[in-house]
Amino acid sequence: MAFKWYFIRCQSGREKRIRDNALTRLGIAGVTDIVPQVMVPFELVTDMKGGKKRTLEKKLYPGYLMVQADLEEADEKRTITARTALRSVDGLRDFLGSRGEPTAISEEEVTTILSRMTESESRPQVSIGLDKGDRVKINTGPFDGFDGVVDDINADKGTVRVVVTIFGRPTPVDLKYWEVESV
Repeated sequence: MAFKWYFIRCQSGREKRIRDNALTRLGIAGVTDIVPQVMVPFELVTDMKGGKKRTLEKKLYPGYLMVQADLEEADEKRTITARTALRSVDGLRDFLGSRGEPTAISEEEVTTILSRMTESESRPQVSIGLDKGDRVKINTGPFDGFDGVVDDINADKGTVRVVVTIFGRPTPVDLKYWEVESV
């Protein structure tokens, strides 16, 4: 069997439920050997909300599922059964490709997506939610209560350089991203 990866369009916002339904339908149809994996590509993102740090799953491709399948023999009965089982799932559209015919994703793209998912599990990305030039208020440390302007953002380290005016002079201050909030 020659397994390849494909994208399938689905209803956005319901990707996980649709994936679970698709796996159930494939199991009932007895074609899990033709379509062994259905997954929602995501990466973990660390975010601050309400002063609390939390880790969320951010979908890499909202409205799409990745499917590993052997669909080379399009006329074989079991392949037709697998495609019919996938098409019968509520909220699942059709394969990405010309005229609904599945077009496989290249191995390089698959490797990139899977490594991005694995990498984010070991070290979640930091979602700072600020841009250069944004006005912020510092809410901890010696500069608590000071207002400033974002000068630089380092997402890898999770730091923000804020220019604060102290005694009439602009002073750059490096802070962790959760120590400031947007004004």
